[in-house]
Amino acid sequence: MKRVGIYGGSFNPIHNGHIELARQFITAVALDEVWFVVSPQNPFKVGDNLLDDEKRLEMARCALATEPQMKASDVEFYLPRPSYMWNTLQQLSSDNPDSTFILLIGGDNWSSFARWYRSEDILSHYSIAIYPRKGEEIEESSLSDNVTLIHAKLLDISSTMIRQRLAENKSISGLVPPVVARMIKREKLYKEQNH
Repeated sequence: MKRVGIYGGSFNPIHNGHIELARQFITAVALDEVWFVVSPQNPFKVGDNLLDDEKRLEMARCALATEPQMKASDVEFYLPRPSYMWNTLQQLSSDNPDSTFILLIGGDNWSSFARWYRSEDILSHYSIAIYPRKGEEIEESSLSDNVTLIHAKLLDISSTMIRQRLAENKSISGLVPPVVARMIKREKLYKEQNH
């Protein structure tokens, strides 16, 4: 069985921090691959200023083209909205019977995990790996057997910070893969947020 990490997010835009974190997950929980599931709409972020779904997917695919163990997935584009991780995992398991899926989430999502749609079902059917965010304390001894806390070295980059820098016409060099920076510049993405 192939061990695949599922890393969901809006990736608005995908950045070097996302990719570095995926590398650390691959090592920490012995994954064969990480699939970046580009979310069309987060149930907790309805009304967010999201770039077009296809554009975010295209950026993710370009960014991951040179990462043999990573790929971008549009599975949630074809599921009912808002997209819930339980439905996503069930669909992926059904489509890929040769793979075991491990959910990769941040400590912020873990703290609200009990409110997730069918969170108990996710816990009973899938393993979860958590990365703590800065300033968060997660009590490792309180985690169930199929939940792993990884001690990742986090890059201090966020999509919000990148969009802010673009709005202020500042450089994003070193924050996103060069192919993503070129695409943002060429297609003048995120420019509408200046107004």
